[in-house]
Amino acid sequence: MTATVAVEEGLTSRSAVGRWVLAACIGGSVITQVDANAVGIALPAIGRDFQTDLAPLQWVFTAYTLTLAGLLLVAGALGDRYGRRRIFTIGVYWFAVASVLSSIAPTSETLIACRALQGVGAALLTPGSLAILEASFAPGERAKAIGAWSGLSGVAGALGPFLGGWLVQSASWRFIFLVNIPIALAVGIIARRYVPESRDPNATGRVDLTGGVLVTLGLVGLTYGLIQGGDGWVAIIAGAALLVAFVAWERRARQPILPLHLFASTRFTAANVVTFAVYAALGGALFLLPIALQQVSGYSPIQAGLTLLPVTVLMLLLSSRSGALAARIGPRLQMSLGPILVGLGLALFTRIDESGDYLTQVFPAVTVLGLGLATTVAPLTSTVLGAVPSEHAGVASAVNNDVARAAALIAVAVLPAAAGLTGDAYLEPAKFSSGFHTASMICAILCVLAGGLAAVTIGNHRSRRQKIHPPHAALDTPAPRVSE
Repeated sequence: MTATVAVEEGLTSRSAVGRWVLAACIGGSVITQVDANAVGIALPAIGRDFQTDLAPLQWVFTAYTLTLAGLLLVAGALGDRYGRRRIFTIGVYWFAVASVLSSIAPTSETLIACRALQGVGAALLTPGSLAILEASFAPGERAKAIGAWSGLSGVAGALGPFLGGWLVQSASWRFIFLVNIPIALAVGIIARRYVPESRDPNATGRVDLTGGVLVTLGLVGLTYGLIQGGDGWVAIIAGAALLVAFVAWERRARQPILPLHLFASTRFTAANVVTFAVYAALGGALFLLPIALQQVSGYSPIQAGLTLLPVTVLMLLLSSRSGALAARIGPRLQMSLGPILVGLGLALFTRIDESGDYLTQVFPAVTVLGLGLATTVAPLTSTVLGAVPSEHAGVASAVNNDVARAAALIAVAVLPAAAGLTGDAYLEPAKFSSGFHTASMICAILCVLAGGLAAVTIGNHRSRRQKIHPPHAALDTPAPRVSE
């Protein structure tokens, strides 16, 4: 079967080519999730190795998300215009090379630069994994293929923190960047041989690279200034000005990467504001949690990596049921109650102290957090997609994904300083514990406000589509993502 015939006839999961295509797409998702989720567990070890304070660790975490968030929409447009398989394959190999460079980084500054390069690769391959499935499989087979992709990618995301903890504890944090290399090489070969090429026939003209550069540089400036604190006001102003210029450019661009007319929908805007609040809280808290568990409670890297496993289990068990319930009764109840449950789970983080007893302190918190996310994510995704015409569902999903990533990015930059965690605070258990509790309460309040906003802005309109849009991991944390 040739690639052209595969696209025209549509693949099935029972065919050999269909299974290879599914394997390539799952593999592409796996390499980004395993790496991203393992890095958070490795941060204390990285800090000790480079003898650095908290700010460079923030950059190790955020540099990846910066380039990923800034270039995600551009990468999606490149795939539609020049071929999804081509851009996906370039992204896979780019990610592999950047991972090797990260593993041998001699300084924290070099590691930060390599993590930014990893984000570029992730941006190139992330939109393609789901788009290839949509374009390659027959209509009756897409739900099955996407379900397998979502489930297996979720399992990989759950294994990432454990694998990262094991590698840090038994070898070195550098190995977390090497473990994906064999998978990436296999994915590249499979994609080249079996994945059909597909494009959007309506995607003509120039890709909005100017918009991509403006939003990326704007996020860089804003993030740098926020991490620097009082000394970063010039960067904050410059970043904000570039983001304003990005909005102005998108208003007049012929083919903008961010169609601003989507925000004319009150439901779409409100759902994205809720997304921003919930994922800012989640990203900020889950950046600090692995550090607190290891530096304050004395957890080993492996133990810290296993901490959030209940969240993934609950998401896998309950998300589809929550989505089905929202389809029957409307999303308002779950989008109001879910963020409040997430906030309650984050508030329970304040009970974690130097004893760090898992059953009495950590498990209740992550269980409530998992229930909140399982309640929220699928209805939130459906609300975003149902708020726009069907032909804009893809870009609406991409925008929502980018909002979630940008929220986490900004939270990781702002939250530590807001909670009094600066300099070498992570090396002082008592000081870090106090700051972590403050940060957890800030995040909890943000989630409660998000639930209140959803209650007054999100109606119970049912989705116009029965198409499956599974939740998956965003934010580059062990938490599940909004949408791809």
